[in-house]
Amino acid sequence: MTKSEIRKKYKTLRNELSEDQIEDRSLTIANQLLQLDIWNHSFYHIFLPIEEQKEINTEYILNILAGKDKNIVISKSNFDDYSMSHFLLTDSTTLKKNEYNIPEPVNGIPILPQQIDVVFVPLLAFDTSGNRVGYGKGFYDRFLSNCKPETLKIGLSFFEAEELIETSENDVRLDYCLSPNTIYQFK
Repeated sequence: MTKSEIRKKYKTLRNELSEDQIEDRSLTIANQLLQLDIWNHSFYHIFLPIEEQKEINTEYILNILAGKDKNIVISKSNFDDYSMSHFLLTDSTTLKKNEYNIPEPVNGIPILPQQIDVVFVPLLAFDTSGNRVGYGKGFYDRFLSNCKPETLKIGLSFFEAEELIETSENDVRLDYCLSPNTIYQFK
């Protein structure tokens, strides 16, 4: 399957999920994260879900991070050059949905990609080698390529791995991907 075919397939599968299924699977994925040895770092980047796209509810992971007193980093997207700027999420951070319904910080303390230790990566699909398919604009591949080489990249998926996804030279592979049923680790 091509990336565009995979995008279509997984958008359809996500659209078929009920709100209860999304909540149950999101909670299960958050609980799966607790089994990983990733909690000795400082800066954790997380995406805020686009509810209209039926993305994983990351509120459960946000609660884990806050409970562990971690620095939580969120992003703002620039659709002119497909880049992202990153900000520390604090009690005073104001969030507003952009034109694509992505919740983003209006203000905040800037954080450089090189400061980030762990990134929770949104995706539509992934394969057994750690390759991922997103929405196709390359935001996360650009961002991840600017992080430290040792930054952990953890995909979050409602569904299990595909066998093989076509890749390009700009794709950044995941270190882990969590589904409700499986923890995948890639080397």
